Amino acid sequence: MISINPLDVFFWTFRRNEKDVINLYNTLSPVMQLATGGSMLNFGYWSEKNITPLSAQDNLCTFFGNFAELSSARLILDVGSGLSSPSKLWRDSFTHLNICCVNTNFKQLLFSGPQKNIEFLNSTSTKLPIANNLVDRVLALESAQHFKPLSEFIKESKRILKENGLLVLAVPTASENFTLGKLDLLKYTWSSEHYTLNYLKELIESVGFQVCGEKLIGSDVYEPLADYYIENRNEIKKSISKKYPGYVENILFQSIQKMRTASQEKIIEYALIKCRL
Repeated sequence: MISINPLDVFFWTFRRNEKDVINLYNTLSPVMQLATGGSMLNFGYWSEKNITPLSAQDNLCTFFGNFAELSSARLILDVGSGLSSPSKLWRDSFTHLNICCVNTNFKQLLFSGPQKNIEFLNSTSTKLPIANNLVDRVLALESAQHFKPLSEFIKESKRILKENGLLVLAVPTASENFTLGKLDLLKYTWSSEHYTLNYLKELIESVGFQVCGEKLIGSDVYEPLADYYIENRNEIKKSISKKYPGYVENILFQSIQKMRTASQEKIIEYALIKCRL
């Protein structure tokens, strides 16, 4: 049984510094793995053909890879790469790619072991040890909301990208009239910054990028994920309860229900943003 101190989780969630995010993911990422049976750590992009967590998660990575125009890239950085499963999918889908997975979390980098055409770099997102004008794509799939300060990551992306390179983000976002009170329980369990889409676009453009593509897919992310969890809760609960105290699954369940409501009420969104120099 994995022991969790709720007070630790509280401080990790509200301070949200680099060490806190590492501790949070090391403690709670296995919950996602137990619930889905895989090693993806994203919410998934659900459709009529993608009705299970693993399929939806793969679909999000595939959609994101196409959105990022990986077919014309050669060298990409996957920043905040988690357990590196998205990079493996892109490597297998676009066999010409060379990928560098960047993560401050050394434990997560060790998860996969050596991989063909994938290198692993233990580094912060705001000081990338990469030469100027070297890479074709900088990708942040459901990770940029943790980078502090985000402006430094965007500046670093500008520095290391080639002239025709792209910075591409997939980010949970908040509505323009967002307040913490509207999130209810989510204000304690949404352990990242709560950026609005307009704020992100203005920040990106202030550094010198042009936003050349955006897609909002929240209704195909949060709501079907919540529906799947609700319909399959008994089985998921059994899996999680093998390693975690019962209250962990209960908090997760209540958070997912609130996430569904927040999506329906347009309090939260999920944005894909493509940026060109």
